[in-house]
Amino acid sequence: MVGESGSGKTTLGRTLLRLYEPSAGRLTYRGQDITHISERAMRPMRRELQMVFQDPGSSFNPRYTMGRSMADALRMAGVPKDRIRERIAGLFTRVGLTAAHADRFRHELSGGQLQRVVIARAVALDPRLIVADEAVSKLDVSVRSGVLRLFREIQREKRLSMVFITHDLEVARFMCDRIAILYHGKLLEIGPTARIFAAPGHEYTKALLSTLDYGLGGAKFGERAV
Repeated sequence: MVGESGSGKTTLGRTLLRLYEPSAGRLTYRGQDITHISERAMRPMRRELQMVFQDPGSSFNPRYTMGRSMADALRMAGVPKDRIRERIAGLFTRVGLTAAHADRFRHELSGGQLQRVVIARAVALDPRLIVADEAVSKLDVSVRSGVLRLFREIQREKRLSMVFITHDLEVARFMCDRIAILYHGKLLEIGPTARIFAAPGHEYTKALLSTLDYGLGGAKFGERAV
């Protein structure tokens, strides 16, 4: 999902996972209508539906080590206590960290390292769907590409679906098979990535594409970057 700040990307992403209550429309997951089911009914699905938030630092309790944060989720999911540390070490290694990172606190890790821990936690329970909300927007350019490649590798290995929310069309082109364009809460256009870039059908999409060399936000709807 692509759009400028305020277009409704985050709201829609959180609504898809029922973190926000839908005010209209219908949500179905694996053939089941989950639009207004209770939290108790949603609970069994939570491990299959994970989210990677924009600010990785806010995803962790500063009083817990990274391993403690991971262990709580695994324990609640029924992973045997004597296998949790081994499982965490394997997850950290897979995302490009070391087992020693599990003993560190939030303030002891860089932004890129924190985001890798977030990814490890998101895939720890073998979800079917991950919603990634501006997952690389707060990272330095020097580490962004590595995290994006990790997302793609994990997606292919786990064969999971992903909704990638971004304001950056170049990131969307790298990550996504299909792109949805949002503007002020409205879905203006959706289609295969190659088609969106080659032959955009909406004037707003064309305006966004015209800003690629200048960064999104450099032009408003109906205007061109100069």
